Amino acid sequence: MAVPTSIYQTSTGQYTATGDMPTYQIRAPTTGLPQGVVMAASPGSLHSPQQLAEEATRKRELRLMKNREAAKECRRRKKEYVKCLESRVAVLEVQNKKLIEELETLKDICSPKTD
Repeated sequence: MAVPTSIYQTSTGQYTATGDMPTYQIRAPTTGLPQGVVMAASPGSLHSPQQLAEEATRKRELRLMKNREAAKECRRRKKEYVKCLESRVAVLEVQNKKLIEELETLKDICSPKTD
């Protein structure tokens, strides 16, 4: 059982405890209850099993939709990364080819020519 981290009074005079789930609303005794007694109701306890199943289905669909969007974004970033790497490879291949040609030229200049 989670212990609320804070309790505050709303504009309607209700006291609400917040913190880890579940959240409870604590109402001041406006009925004929003794002075020190307060009423507490958990919002989750007011749902029928059908409502809980629908809520679970809705949460699952929302989670799956967010997951699809995240996967789509991940694939887009990966594709962009691969294109960047391919571009870098092309630049390095051109640079390597130029360096090899320069090396051959320098070898021809420096090597003694024997005709």
